[in-house]
Amino acid sequence: MRMAYVRVSSRDQNTARQYEVLKPYAIEKYFEEKASGKSTEREQLKAMLKFAREGDQIYIESISRLARNVLDFLTIVKDLEAQGIHVISVKENIDTSSPQGRFVLVIFGALYELERESIRERQAEGIAAAKNNGVRFGRPQVKISDDFKQTYRLWKNGGLTATAAMRLLGMSSSTFYRRVAMLEAPKESGGDAVDAKV
Repeated sequence: MRMAYVRVSSRDQNTARQYEVLKPYAIEKYFEEKASGKSTEREQLKAMLKFAREGDQIYIESISRLARNVLDFLTIVKDLEAQGIHVISVKENIDTSSPQGRFVLVIFGALYELERESIRERQAEGIAAAKNNGVRFGRPQVKISDDFKQTYRLWKNGGLTATAAMRLLGMSSSTFYRRVAMLEAPKESGGDAVDAKV
């Protein structure tokens, strides 16, 4: 069966041009919707993918009607091809049932991977440059107050129970012991170790 997927992004847009482009292909069933292409969670797209069977052909006016980015397009097409369902994009002259069409998909996949690698490289370079300029990454370190240090010493020397220390500081058990771990950590690992003895 020849079916077609027609989409515009908003309700005030017109689908007539897409129907005109697809008219020569003797489409037997249309799936139309007015929805953003940012997500593949579209009602009519899902209905079409569920309806399509092996040997069917899905026509689109252009790649952008089916998906807004290369990854979504490749994912949809590869899933369909695995089921023996072919995609024909009129504008780009792609037919996945042909060797030329499959070659174009390979090129798209390579371009997508190249872009991903380029993005990762730019991110790594940006992070390295920021670190060289003194920018710190991750969660900011918690400053241990003098009150906590004094209470910690009392507790360590037996002057307070842990429960009393927590109550005095207004801390939960998990917060209290996290602060204790920070104080007792070696200085080279970022801790603010103190001597428990007064």
